[in-house]
Amino acid sequence: MISSVQVEDGLSISRGIPLSEEEGIGALTLGGYVREIAAKFGPNEAAMIDVDGKAVRWTYDDLLDRAMAVARSLVACGVGKGTRVGILVTNRLEFLACLFGTGLMGGVATTISTFYTSNELDDVLKVSACSVLLLERKVLKKDFGEMLAELEPQVASAAPGKLASLRFPFLQHLAMVDTDDGFGAIEGWSTFLARGEAVSTDLVDAMSAAVAPSDPGLLKFSSGSTGKVKGILSAHRGVCLQLWRWKIWYGIEEPPRTWSANGFFWSGNFAMALGSTLSAGGSLVLQRWFDADEALALMEREKVTMLIAWPHQWAHLEASPNYLTTDLSRLYYIDRDTLVARHPTVNTQWTENRWAYGNTETFTLITVYPACSPPELTLTSHGIPTAGSTVKIVDPLTGETMPLGGHGEIAVKGPTLMLGYVGIPLDQSLDADGYLRCGDGGYMDAQGRLYWEGRLNDIIKTGGANVSPIEIDETIRLCPGVKVSQTVGVPDDLLGELVVGCIVLQDDAKLDEEAIKVFARQTLASYKVPRRVLFFAEDELKTTGSAKIKTADLRKLAAERLAAEG
Repeated sequence: MISSVQVEDGLSISRGIPLSEEEGIGALTLGGYVREIAAKFGPNEAAMIDVDGKAVRWTYDDLLDRAMAVARSLVACGVGKGTRVGILVTNRLEFLACLFGTGLMGGVATTISTFYTSNELDDVLKVSACSVLLLERKVLKKDFGEMLAELEPQVASAAPGKLASLRFPFLQHLAMVDTDDGFGAIEGWSTFLARGEAVSTDLVDAMSAAVAPSDPGLLKFSSGSTGKVKGILSAHRGVCLQLWRWKIWYGIEEPPRTWSANGFFWSGNFAMALGSTLSAGGSLVLQRWFDADEALALMEREKVTMLIAWPHQWAHLEASPNYLTTDLSRLYYIDRDTLVARHPTVNTQWTENRWAYGNTETFTLITVYPACSPPELTLTSHGIPTAGSTVKIVDPLTGETMPLGGHGEIAVKGPTLMLGYVGIPLDQSLDADGYLRCGDGGYMDAQGRLYWEGRLNDIIKTGGANVSPIEIDETIRLCPGVKVSQTVGVPDDLLGELVVGCIVLQDDAKLDEEAIKVFARQTLASYKVPRRVLFFAEDELKTTGSAKIKTADLRKLAAERLAAEG
């Protein structure tokens, strides 16, 4: 449970309880975690999904067996401790088998967004240096097999296991989880699994025993302030601590049936859904991608008790023609102030743990108060440090610790802090005392509570995803006729922030909002494409002395323009 913290006299430094005093924590490797939950909940349903109109269900025993099958095949492919295994898969049962199978044999599960365009996938495969890529070929209108073949023609022509790519020099084996039919160098799923039949489970067991909690276990990607994807490497311990903690933070009393359609390639959805559900012996009710009508039918039929959703999805659920006639009476773990909580069949007083702060670098939360905490405890804060963690407020320029109550930059360290960014020396990511400077502003009170005030940098948080305006602007500036592009995040009740492109055109250009969006969609994932595009005269954009546009002023100007448009 969350309890007292230690606050240094007069300084904005707060420490959580010692990690050794934290209760409710189990195995601290991904392989140990899946073995432990299978031992506890073996015959219980762990996850289900509809495939072609038929419900497919796995028990916890099934989950371990399927993960072991993947682990054996990875061993047959020559994967060893620390080898990176790419997982380019939506929220389907095979994602879980690939994740825990990689963990069982000591590889590094490298989760890749199915929203990525060809250019983004190219960057991630180069940065991640995956030796194996397990992918879902068909995702909505995308064909990742064809996309890979366009990036590297050998994918279509080489035999399985014989890929020798100069573009992706580490990549040797590829397999598709959604078909048994091969495609060039990419094996069908049954063929890939057959590779492992000659590998003994005893060998995988021995490999699992050799994995330490401090070893790299998970690699995720997030947009960075440079506009390029950041590879964020986490140890098994950090990931597993959070998986066990989310059950506690949510105050789970009965094993939940948890609906989720948000990608597990994002750390928040991964930890919140898997941790709150699998650690408690519940069942994941999965959708490969979000569809409001299908989601409501699943929630009713599967008697869902918990939703892991973002606000824009709540609005789509409410807009579904079947919304009011759907029986959602089993829902309990949904914040009482959300749209869905006001559904006529829902009766809940549960309050989500809104009082929290974290990021992918801390593998979700590093300050928190549990769900349903009383307001007289939380006030308007973002929680207190998790066990073993330290949070301080520093001067953004000097790095000196601020006096208690002083406003500055949030800096953190603790057992869930990343091992580092891929390709960047750790001393360039952390300060001299081992703290991560988060780029967020805030302050701390005398009880050690953190108050987050917003970002000191310009990363946009929209619909639960981080979006780099630099990346968007680098794309839009290539559009013929665009002279200036500056993307900002404007506060939005539905998405948190609305991605808004602010454009100055060349004198003779004749571009409209839709033309800019169409151009951006050719390169950017859908959630990065500006929801609105506004056009300005060049003299409307205020600049600093270094001729850079003042982001804060432009954000205000964009918000005023949108408000005037209604």
